[in-house]
Parts: sequence; structure tokens; C-alpha cells
Amino acid sequence: MVTQGWFYDSIIYIYALSLLFYFSDFVGPNRSAKRMGTGLLSFVWVLQTVYLIYSLFVRGGLATLSRFETLFLLSWLLVAISLVVNRFFRIELFVFLVNLFGFAILALNFFSNPNVSPTLAHWNINDELLFVHVSLSVASYAAFVVSAVFSGMYLFLHRKLKDKQWSAQMKRLPSLEKMSRYAMVAVAAGTPLLLTAMTLGFVWISLQGEPSMFFDPKVINSWFVLLAYLFYIFQRGLLKMPGNRLALWNLAAFVIMVLNIAFSNVYSSFHQWS
Repeated sequence: MVTQGWFYDSIIYIYALSLLFYFSDFVGPNRSAKRMGTGLLSFVWVLQTVYLIYSLFVRGGLATLSRFETLFLLSWLLVAISLVVNRFFRIELFVFLVNLFGFAILALNFFSNPNVSPTLAHWNINDELLFVHVSLSVASYAAFVVSAVFSGMYLFLHRKLKDKQWSAQMKRLPSLEKMSRYAMVAVAAGTPLLLTAMTLGFVWISLQGEPSMFFDPKVINSWFVLLAYLFYIFQRGLLKMPGNRLALWNLAAFVIMVLNIAFSNVYSSFHQWS
């Protein structure tokens, strides 16, 4: 049963990682990120195929598939379709959105199945779902912290150069162009991580059977955080905003994220620190 739990967890984590690379490629064309995303997604498809073949062999045919296998088959088909579209049509946004939907189906299917055992014996399946959700959330927060630091360094160097205040410390900083690019890369990593974490959060709320949780202040504020970073990407990619204004917006988005975390223990009904 432990092996089964790790098998399901592996699919979820690899799937989430492939979404990260696909999103990075969509934000800024990156052949290496696209190859990594395609490779990871192909591996997800292989793992799903192995499971389906095993399930068909044990159960003896499609007619005996349970709801779990049926939804698993749907997710498998979505992955297969996205791989075909990626290979022949190269519509990155379509591939990302289809797989985000497939990821949500797969997560809901795994964590709603009473026959799926958690990886650790003393956990229940909701504990494992929350562990994955928190892991992805923390990873996204780390990426946003890195991005905010680079934006702060950018504004510092930009101000010094504008005022022609040269110092030895300035020589040890990367160029403005590099810091802007590093900040963007960190946001491009953190945004899909946050999106997948929120997707798993919605799955958890659905399993709890309490729709009112969708309107929890922490959930609503998380949407503002996500939209703030998406707008940062939009400004950089399409509007071509100046670097200093982008850095300011990035820091504003970071402040929104910090406030969302800081006040979750006060206003949220279930996002509690203690």
C-alpha cells in the first residue's frame, strides 16, 4: 500500500512540475523549458498507461472500470491530446490549460478514492492532499521571495545609476537587465506552483462538502495574489513596461502575498497557524 501511495504521489508531483515548465515556456519562449515540460508530461502519460494496462489486466475489460479508473482514463486522454497538440500544432497556452484541467481531475480522483492509501500509515488521505497543497504553496512563496529580492536590488541599482552615485557595492551587483530577467524567471516559476496549489485547495474544499469555504477570505485573497503576479507577467510580456515600474509592481504583489499569509490566522476559518 505504501508503494501505491508513492506511485500516486509521483504522478501528482511530476504532473505539477511539467505544468511549471510549460508555463515558463508560455511566458517567454524557452526551448529547454519546453523540452523538460514535454519530457515530464510524457513520463506522466507513461505512468498512467502502465496503471491503466495493469487495471485492465486485473479487472478484465473496460466494462468493469470503476469511477476511479474512468476519471483516470479521462486524465490520461487529456495528457495524450495535449502531447499530440504540442507535437504538431505547438499551442502552448492550450497545452497548459488542458493539463491544468487534467491535473485537477487527477487530484480530485486520487484524493476522493477511499481505496487509495496515504503514503504514511498514520495519515489519512486528506492529510496527504493538504501536504501536497502546502508543499506547492511554500515553493511558490519561496519563488516570490527570490523575485522580490531581485526587484528590490533592481530599484536600488536603478536609483544609484540615475543619481550617478557610484560605489564599490554597485560593482558586485548584476546588471539591471539580468536582475529583471531573474525576477521574471522566479515569478514564472512561482505562479504555476501557486496555481496548482490553489487547484489542490479547491479539490480539498470539494471533498469537505462545504461550498462556503470557497468564499473564505484566505481563498479570495489568494486569487488577488495570483492575479497580481499574472498582471506582472502581462505587463512584462505584452505591455513592455519599463524595468523600474515592473519592479515596483512586483514588490506590490509581494506585499499582497505577505499580507495574505499574515492575516490568514485572523480572518480565515480553516487556514490557521495553530
